[in-house]
Amino acid sequence: MTSAPSFLRPLEGRRALVTGASSGIGEAIANRLAAAGATVIIVYRSHEAAAKRMVANIESTGGEAIAFRADMAKERDIKSLFAQVRKTVGPLDILVNSAGMESKRAFLTMPVKDWDQVMNVNLRAVFLCSQLAAQSMVKRERGVIINISSVHAVLPWAGYAHYCASKGGLEMLMKSMALELAGKGVRVNNVAPGAISTPINNSWLHDAAKLRRELKRIPLHRIGRPEEVAGAVHYLASDEASYVTGTTLIIDGGRSL
Repeated sequence: MTSAPSFLRPLEGRRALVTGASSGIGEAIANRLAAAGATVIIVYRSHEAAAKRMVANIESTGGEAIAFRADMAKERDIKSLFAQVRKTVGPLDILVNSAGMESKRAFLTMPVKDWDQVMNVNLRAVFLCSQLAAQSMVKRERGVIINISSVHAVLPWAGYAHYCASKGGLEMLMKSMALELAGKGVRVNNVAPGAISTPINNSWLHDAAKLRRELKRIPLHRIGRPEEVAGAVHYLASDEASYVTGTTLIIDGGRSL
């Protein structure tokens, strides 16, 4: 079989790890990077069957993928994950921190355990994964780290103070990392989605009244697709974005305006 031209597979030969990759935005990102030629490490917590199907689908089209289970809320899982990846796949070229969670809790009655759970997955895990990936990347003076943030890093959201705080923290973590690592050959950026059609949003996507309210807030008057977020990640991971670091690419149909 004739291989695709290099310009169609700009990530050929690179290794990309994507957390939260077995569904939603993470799944779209993993598929997009694999289509661009990267060997993709699919990290999942509970959707093992979905992760295995993704690996099979990627391999059926000539790509390379492998799946690992890890709970992003647990430091030992993260350290074990990176040790396994280093042993079986090799050093990473691309890290996409896509795993995340949200839960609706009133500020006045929010239990500390709920605050900690969201912070551990959305912010602490990004720090841990990025640190472990960057330690290897700086040795080769090459690497890209991309975090999936949210428009709620800058837009408040009643009932989700912990989520907004985690994404706001992710903004400054990204900028600080980018500043420290720029001279060491590692680029760091965020992608901030708005309303995207993913399972996490099913509660309002299938509620006509709630959907209408959301669409009124979006200048493009539609919900985004996971593939549109994946396209932004693909760009930032590629050499086309070699002069881009320390910034957030917002994919929200104008919602944050």
